[in-house]
Amino acid sequence: MTRSALLVGATGLVGGQLLARLLHDPLYTRVTVLARRPIALEHPRLDTRVVDFAALGADDLALGPGGADVYGALGTTIRQAGSQEAFREVDQHHTVRVAGLAREAGAERIAVVSSVGAGSGARAFYLRVKGDMEAEVTALGYPQTEFFRPSFILGRRPAHRRGEGLGSGAASALAPLLVGPARPYRPVPAGRLAAAMIAALAEDRPGLRVRTHDDFLALAPARATDGQA
Repeated sequence: MTRSALLVGATGLVGGQLLARLLHDPLYTRVTVLARRPIALEHPRLDTRVVDFAALGADDLALGPGGADVYGALGTTIRQAGSQEAFREVDQHHTVRVAGLAREAGAERIAVVSSVGAGSGARAFYLRVKGDMEAEVTALGYPQTEFFRPSFILGRRPAHRRGEGLGSGAASALAPLLVGPARPYRPVPAGRLAAAMIAALAEDRPGLRVRTHDDFLALAPARATDGQA
């Protein structure tokens, strides 16, 4: 059965990789992207909708016939957002708002990028926000919910972040030292993470799962991604 996909965060690092893969996946007859600004891409299966996430309504989603899957890759930084409150609005409230409306419209499966260490009781504000987001999405009652908790995500981001190059190099160099309980903190290429998210929903396995580094590798073998290990 063909399906439609709803994607948020398509202008980001992981979201861009998701968009490219979803548009070439024969499972999806339509890919709807919700974004704050137009995307410079045309494709016969792509439906881009410029929206105000704070005022999002059911009519903005247009999931289409058949089953629907939701992919959440919204994310910012406190520096970019301007405050902790603004950061929470994007990373938590926008994600939950989209997921809730999609569930009401009949979406059955959802995959969301979170963070390693996420938890509502975490000491770090960033991780608390991610944990709160996970709790709210879980409460929506999707038949299949997949949370992906990466550590450092490798790839060229659309907007350069100060120290990004050094951070990427350091993360890759330290990866072999992260063994045992520290393996979830190994970096992952954005393309491989995106491929793993799509593969997880394609399994069509009801339930709630939290995916970390080794799950990404198992779901998306290197040969099926962009060549990055």
